[in-house]
Amino acid sequence: MKLGSKLLVLFLLLSSFSAFSKTIATFTKDMQAKRGFFNLYYDNKNDKIYVEVDKLNQTFIFQSSLPQGLGSNDIGLDRGQLGDTRLVQFERYGNKVLLNQVNTYYRANTSNKAESQSVKEAFAKSVIQGFKVVASDNDRVLIDYTSYLLSDIHGVKKSLARSKQGSYSADSSRSAVYMPRTKSFPKNSELEAIVSFKGTKPGRYLKDVSPDAENITVHMHHSFIELPDNNYQPRQFHPYSGYWSVEYKDYAAAIEDDMAVKYIPRHRLAKKDPSAAKSEAVTPIVYYLDPGAPEPVKSALIDGAMWWNQAFEAAGFINAFKVEILPADADPMDVRYNTIQWVHRATRGWSYGSSVIDPRTGEIIKGHVSLGSLRVRQDYLIGQGLTAPFADGKKETTAIKEMALARIRQLSAHEVGHTLGIAHNFAASVNDRASVMDYPHPLVKIKNGQIDLSEAYDDKIGEWDKFVIQYGYSDYQTNEAAELNKLITSAQTKGLLYMSDPDARPLSGSHPDGHLWDNGANAATELERVLDVRKLALNNFGLGNLAVGRANSDLQEVLVPIYLFHRFQTEAAVKLIAGVDYNYQVNGESTNNVSVVDKTRQAQAFEAMLSTLSAEHLTLPQHIIDLIPPKAYGSYRNRESAPTNTGLVFDPIALASAATGHSLKGLLNSQRLNRIAQQAAMGKAPWTLAEYLRRLINHTVKANIDSELSGVVQQRIAALTVEQLMQTLLSEQTTIEAKAELFAALSELNKWLSPYTKKTAFYQLMAHHLNWYFEHRKWTPLVKPTAMPPGSPI
Repeated sequence: MKLGSKLLVLFLLLSSFSAFSKTIATFTKDMQAKRGFFNLYYDNKNDKIYVEVDKLNQTFIFQSSLPQGLGSNDIGLDRGQLGDTRLVQFERYGNKVLLNQVNTYYRANTSNKAESQSVKEAFAKSVIQGFKVVASDNDRVLIDYTSYLLSDIHGVKKSLARSKQGSYSADSSRSAVYMPRTKSFPKNSELEAIVSFKGTKPGRYLKDVSPDAENITVHMHHSFIELPDNNYQPRQFHPYSGYWSVEYKDYAAAIEDDMAVKYIPRHRLAKKDPSAAKSEAVTPIVYYLDPGAPEPVKSALIDGAMWWNQAFEAAGFINAFKVEILPADADPMDVRYNTIQWVHRATRGWSYGSSVIDPRTGEIIKGHVSLGSLRVRQDYLIGQGLTAPFADGKKETTAIKEMALARIRQLSAHEVGHTLGIAHNFAASVNDRASVMDYPHPLVKIKNGQIDLSEAYDDKIGEWDKFVIQYGYSDYQTNEAAELNKLITSAQTKGLLYMSDPDARPLSGSHPDGHLWDNGANAATELERVLDVRKLALNNFGLGNLAVGRANSDLQEVLVPIYLFHRFQTEAAVKLIAGVDYNYQVNGESTNNVSVVDKTRQAQAFEAMLSTLSAEHLTLPQHIIDLIPPKAYGSYRNRESAPTNTGLVFDPIALASAATGHSLKGLLNSQRLNRIAQQAAMGKAPWTLAEYLRRLINHTVKANIDSELSGVVQQRIAALTVEQLMQTLLSEQTTIEAKAELFAALSELNKWLSPYTKKTAFYQLMAHHLNWYFEHRKWTPLVKPTAMPPGSPI
């Protein structure tokens, strides 16, 4: 080695040794210090952030979040979004410090240290980042945290790729430590960075929200949180409790015991006077509202969130739940604040209730609500379409504004409920709107021949919600398990129903009560009523539904949610067909057998569903079609516009096609047909599958086709029915029994079509496609279903 090279190596070694040998005080003497849970030091000259690690091998909670996002619901990177909650610890190995994420799912609750250690060694841990030691003082080390703070910890790159928005990577040259929100407190330390990304081939959603779609910038936040003390008592999960669960596997459990230990997530809350029937809390639960929310929305958000105090009062607490405005100098990402953020996006989207939860016990450390600002405008739009508030040059918008604000109150209560640990209850609408944790469809009524919005949304906490808060937060000093069991028995005796996401969301779902965006004790009866509301609204629809000064072409965005006003009640009604009733029950408690939905209710639901597939129902009144021109110059089609196959011209047939496909997907769902076949074999269905399919085909494909616009709609209904029948036949999810009946039904239909092949072009085309399939056993699609315009979230 040449002398120059030797000297260079020696210099680098000495430099490394010199840096490593420096004390923390010496290394940081010219830096800005933030002292607290972890001491932070900022080197302003080089834009570097250092963390003093004085808690080696001590676990704490590490929370990531996104204080400033992209503003696109489709991409899913919103302001205030929480990332992963991790239990971590810093570990030193020579001149390195590793940030190790502890595996909290596999444990051994035992005093036998060897047994506990064996479980730790059996399952993987995850080192999520490594750091070099730049200075040290005995058992304290200083690490350069900058590169990790500027990294893509939130997974922006993956989110953009998943939503097909382009290929991106973090660019450290255009990223920086954000000191205004980098702070340290006795029990938590907060670090924030501006993180920029560069990329290519940006997608449409990204172009919509960024000034330069190939260069985007967000903020990312890291929180170090001290673990809570050991005074919190976890509460056992029960499937009927109404809570989410925090679960782990206990390998020290007795052989006869379940290894899965489940707690409910909840805030810590205790009475000042445990012996009193009602008492103030030792420390009340306080939520802080984003001051950026405008009036009258701000007041509505406070009102709705405060509904929960009604439930806490019923659980024996006085003023245990409060809502205040976030102080001007407070950071909403600071773990010390439960927050309600008002989030803006380019399009309407979901709201969220998230929490920072201690994974060891289920204790909620921070509740964080994100409410989409455009939701209130969507409800206003629905009210506008239902009531024609601008008729005769007037502006009677009071009723629709009240409806929109009523929805915001309910939404605020709903999302706060999630941050209290509470799951959805999609059966609450059957119990006369017993919970704010349902997804409510506006309950619109007809009074004196006019559409009435006054009861669209509830104005209070529900009976189910009071039960749930009692289960999760009542302060039991003795016999907690027995008292909770009594509470559950009491709620079940009252007839409070509970169905959550896994049972309510799938279109293949079978429960007669667990539905999203529905109303009424009987989904089929309510569908019939909703269709009446829809019919009246469409008959009255016109320029009076559009504000003066708006382009007439914007009328189609007002029309779409009214034309599809029945879409969600359709999803509820179809689940009665081949429906199965059951509940969440535990062995040893009162048991209700699984039962098939009554034949009469199934038949009623089928008839209601068939009415959604009639040309009379789906053909738009001519007066509406005549009012909607192509988009005016300066106005543009968007995702809320009606689907079209006619270029710039409004297409009433495409809208009918979307509604038709929606109903058919439910009626011809593979799992539903499989259940019909099985229930018929047990004598519990109102029809055999062959009879069910015959009735559907007679109503759709074999219905009379006239020469008017309704005839074109009827043709589309027929074509889509054949297409969906074939798709279900070819589906891998369809059982052989159901396939046999579908094959037979299509074979019979093919024979029925044969005499028509020389009569009309439409029948010729259908016959050609079916003949081709039966000759070649290969299906060539007859018609492409029209995608439904966005509906959820209302």
